[in-house]
Amino acid sequence: GAAELELLERLLGLPGGNKYGVQGQRKVPVLQTNNGPGLTGLMTIAAHLVRQAKKDQLLGNTAEEKAVVQQWLEYRVTRVNGGSSKEDTRIILKDLNTHLEDKVYLAGNIFTLADILMYYGLHHIMVDLTVQEKEKYLNVSRWFNHIQHYPGVRQHLSNVVFIKNRLYTNAH
Repeated sequence: GAAELELLERLLGLPGGNKYGVQGQRKVPVLQTNNGPGLTGLMTIAAHLVRQAKKDQLLGNTAEEKAVVQQWLEYRVTRVNGGSSKEDTRIILKDLNTHLEDKVYLAGNIFTLADILMYYGLHHIMVDLTVQEKEKYLNVSRWFNHIQHYPGVRQHLSNVVFIKNRLYTNAH
């Protein structure tokens, strides 16, 4: 949570220096603000940082895009953060693979906060996938590879290697 928010701050070009804590057993991130109560929760804080950086387009432009971004952010928190078993991981990758079949980004044709946070949330999973697994979830692999090369996203995270010719040949 907190580490991701620091990556997001850098990506957004914010000065940083925010103080993050965690709350409860599920280690929910908390941002201490100078005035008043802190903000709680990955999505709430991430959306706040995006607005602070005046990059609202990352939250979607139309009402529909905004809803889709919100939907994937919720999925990220409820499913990806909650999922720990091999079976959970398989379902997440299958869901995403189906969704990304005809899309460049999670919200369609625009790069949003959903792509950024889903990338950060899936990084540890993608690093461990075998070549065969990456091929099984080709749409996820194509999307993930695209996001990791998006300027400023990957930062110090390790580059996940994909076999390029497999990602872009039309399998059907």
